[in-house]
Amino acid sequence: MIARLARAAGAALAVSVSLSAFAQADYPSRTITMIVPFPPGGVADITGRPVAEAMGRHLKQTVIVENKAGAGGGVGMQYVARAKPDGYTVLMALSSVSIIPEADKILGRSPMYQLDQLVPIARFTADPTVLAVRADSPWKSVKDMLEVARSAPGTIPYGSSGNYGTMHVPMEMLAAAGGAKMLHVPFTGAGPAVVALLGGSVDALSTGPSSIMGHLKGGKVRVLASWGETRHPALPDVPTLKELGYDAQFSQWTGLFVPAGTPEPVIAKLREAAKAVASDPTFLAALARVQTPPQYLDQPQFRAFWEADAKKLSDVVRRIGKVE
Repeated sequence: MIARLARAAGAALAVSVSLSAFAQADYPSRTITMIVPFPPGGVADITGRPVAEAMGRHLKQTVIVENKAGAGGGVGMQYVARAKPDGYTVLMALSSVSIIPEADKILGRSPMYQLDQLVPIARFTADPTVLAVRADSPWKSVKDMLEVARSAPGTIPYGSSGNYGTMHVPMEMLAAAGGAKMLHVPFTGAGPAVVALLGGSVDALSTGPSSIMGHLKGGKVRVLASWGETRHPALPDVPTLKELGYDAQFSQWTGLFVPAGTPEPVIAKLREAAKAVASDPTFLAALARVQTPPQYLDQPQFRAFWEADAKKLSDVVRRIGKVE
């Protein structure tokens, strides 16, 4: 009796393994959902949509984009970290993916997710953020703005995508470097923060160039500086903060992730698709429209980059300290 049960269990396991292997070989056999953890209009969304379209063509399967915003991107990132690791739920994240677990620790709350719950696939872009103000702002330079921030602390409101996000951290780095204090006003993403800047609810923000380039061309905003190591190729007349004597560098990158435990054959297909996207004419044209250069990294290089960047950003978040 026991022997028969053992043989039956073994046969069932063999069938299960066989079906699993078949499913992986057949991947993708249905629609893939790409979670963008911010509202439309921000860098993750602007990059994610053409990535999804190009990946879908390469994989011969639809890749839909679902915006799942909240908690500075944490809601969508947590959703993917806890998703079934089968390759049908993927994440288009920003560099803030590295920040949120450290922020949770500082705030003494249960972590929304841990970094080891996500597996990097590929990086697509890595733009330094830029300091934007309205075109009618009285500030013509970073020096002008910081002088006001020092003489009247907390009177300059700046927008962000949420506490400890990729629009909050660089502004706090600048404030620390310039010996100033500004008023942080968090939103659910870059899109709403840019709308608030244009509408006069906030006076400045740090964001990826792609989310304000159209407004810059339309004469609605002015860019005072960038957080890059060198000047942005699309903004050759805009100085870096480093040039101006401020120790503040920050890059807002976009990368594709899957839940930990995703089978290697599925990861291999996603890597292949991401590599195809990086040279896809439609994707490159979409980036060119917002004057963002592609900066593709395959999984091994992206993993090494991510680990180093996560360590650096964790150190910055610890220096910022507790923010309610």
